Amino acid sequence: MWNLDQAYIDGAFVPVQGTERLDIANPATEQSIGTVTLANRDDAKRAIAAANRAQPGMASSTRAERIEMLRRLEAAVLARTDEIRDATIEEYGGPLSRSQWVSNYASQCFASTAQVLQDYAFERRLGEATVVMEPVGVSGLIAPWNSAAGSICSKLASAIAAGCASVIKPSELGPLQAQVVTQALHDAALPAGAVNVLLGRGADVGDEIATSAGIAKISFTGSTQTGKLIARAGLDTMKRVSLALSGKSATVVLDDADMPTVLPMALNAAFMNNGQACVAGTRLLIPNAWMPDAIERIRAIAASMRVGDPRDPATAVGPLASKAQFERVQHFIRRGLAEGATLVAGGEGRPEGLDKGWFVRPTVFAGVRNDMEIAREEIFGPVLSVIGYGDEAEAIAIANDSPYGLQAYVFSSQPQRALRVAAQLRAGSVLVNRIAPELTAPFGGVRQSGIGREFGVFGMEAFLEPKTIAAENGPAPT
Repeated sequence: MWNLDQAYIDGAFVPVQGTERLDIANPATEQSIGTVTLANRDDAKRAIAAANRAQPGMASSTRAERIEMLRRLEAAVLARTDEIRDATIEEYGGPLSRSQWVSNYASQCFASTAQVLQDYAFERRLGEATVVMEPVGVSGLIAPWNSAAGSICSKLASAIAAGCASVIKPSELGPLQAQVVTQALHDAALPAGAVNVLLGRGADVGDEIATSAGIAKISFTGSTQTGKLIARAGLDTMKRVSLALSGKSATVVLDDADMPTVLPMALNAAFMNNGQACVAGTRLLIPNAWMPDAIERIRAIAASMRVGDPRDPATAVGPLASKAQFERVQHFIRRGLAEGATLVAGGEGRPEGLDKGWFVRPTVFAGVRNDMEIAREEIFGPVLSVIGYGDEAEAIAIANDSPYGLQAYVFSSQPQRALRVAAQLRAGSVLVNRIAPELTAPFGGVRQSGIGREFGVFGMEAFLEPKTIAAENGPAPT
């Protein structure tokens, strides 16, 4: 049994001052596996103060010193890869393959960012001015429960590379994952206060981070609703804000695509991470002429997806993270039926043979109109809406008819045609004939899917601000 009652502040694990305790349950069994005592606003103030004491040293650190910090973080997280994987399975219910990928990615974040930092130009000449890229300052990093380890490490890598001390608030719904990652961060032996980690409610710890004058920048990943609250809260102190928010990604299958190859990929894009992914392709756009055959193929693919023990390598879909998430998805399945969509696969309740755990039947609706609630709202579970279209122009219009714009997918046997369609989609990322992202390219959304970008050089620059120095009789432009 886990009993977590500490925060990581100023280079040490310290008892939290908060008193609220949460039960930690295994979502596959519903059994308690421990408790966590949450930090409170006073703990957040201590963490912010520690980060501010560390910030001058971080800002004045050299490129070589920051690369060394990133290398130490990479090694420390890599050494705990198996622990991160196991915590993700036990606490979150991530399938083995996905949990292994996330645990590997967590250490790779530091390696790839060190590579970006190696050749980055912090000073540039523009006309008669010198532009210096400087650390934005102490940064609040707020990570979600559906991608705890990867999000913490990705944000932290960019902050360290830019010379920013950090206060990290992982979701209080992912305490085991956060604990293992924090132990790894401690093992890296960074300067005291450079990294501080505490679990707490958004109403006190999150609010303190969002409103404190001691925080210059916030990087948040989570729901659009919460992102708006954070942006508003940070306005009085004019915080720099990066928000990676909700999505309702469209998968556009063009009429020249190879259906037997493409449809399994499309369903994997929809049901990845048990459907709990902001980039999940949960609107599948299929040519009307294909529809009868496509629906039968989709039905068979969905039926073949194994739901069950996330530790089993054969499992494709594990449990949802919590009872609340299970109930949310059940609500949307009922809404789909009430709105008149045709149930192709899945439906309400748990899969047959599973009477415990927050397991959901992989559900596919056909006959979906793009104005239905199941096609508009981010469900965050294994529920796919299949939408028919007439021609390419209509497919593009349907894909763009969403308040969100995080990621999209395009499948075609003609690469140039696919790229032409991709160029017309209003999304921060478009994956063409693939479902694996490029993790050194910028990631983020347009419209209500967010502000700013993460990953690679763009992610690092989100923690930097340009200062212009134009001196009389300065160097002539070259």
